[in-house]
Amino acid sequence: MKLHTIETGLFKLDGGAMFGVVPKMLWQKTNPADANNLCTWAMRCLLIEDGNKLTLIDTGIGDKQDERFFSHYYLHGDDSMDKSLAKLGFNKADITDVFLTHLHFDHVGGAIIRKDDKLIPAFKNATYWSNEKHWQWAVEPNAREKASFLKENILPIKESGQLKFIKENENIEFQKNVNISFAYGHTDAMMLPKINYKGKTLVYMADLLPSVGHLPLPYVMAYDMFPLQTLTEKQAFLEEAVDNNYVLYLEHDPINECCTLQRTEKGIRVAETFKLREI
Repeated sequence: MKLHTIETGLFKLDGGAMFGVVPKMLWQKTNPADANNLCTWAMRCLLIEDGNKLTLIDTGIGDKQDERFFSHYYLHGDDSMDKSLAKLGFNKADITDVFLTHLHFDHVGGAIIRKDDKLIPAFKNATYWSNEKHWQWAVEPNAREKASFLKENILPIKESGQLKFIKENENIEFQKNVNISFAYGHTDAMMLPKINYKGKTLVYMADLLPSVGHLPLPYVMAYDMFPLQTLTEKQAFLEEAVDNNYVLYLEHDPINECCTLQRTEKGIRVAETFKLREI
């Protein structure tokens, strides 16, 4: 098995929304904001190369939305899905599986492209993986979360016939050396892959822990549907991670790809940060 970092570009989101009730004077130490109170975030995906399988975890925001939509998010940087795959000698047609942690637009937008005014899968030869509980949550969204679940990102996946569901069981095996945990605070039934890699457990953190700056327990996003549940889930996970020396793979941290944890007088904090290739 080989793991590869797939950078798809950077975008901006409101710092207050990303850190919830935490005052700006605290969170700006790790994630400085611009004049509009916007912070830069990565959309970092992960590619698992294992035998004849090439599995992509999340897809970034994509490029099919209109100019007005993208004007809210200030996409920047030189990276893209196509460029990152090409550096590894791959293209979208090589992907066999697309694993979607959840269906918010910055995680699933790149799953669908617009071609000849039709919405079709960007990865034409891939099976797309979600879970039934989260899928229903996304296609019948509540008013608060509706803006994050865009039908053009989601419905064409099912219409294509390429969608399959993962059974909602804790620590269920998805592929050899890849198990899935579930979290319910950010959105209902978000999936977190736990990968056995080079003798370590690497966890793709999705939005349970967007960045190193979110390690302190109260640092919970205002985007989370159930923040107290996130708090409980995050606390339990961090204890598990530090006890087992997990490597955390950070989807949204603009600087740090991976980190390990340690216990300190202030609670569980970062021990080391490093690139995936350094494992």
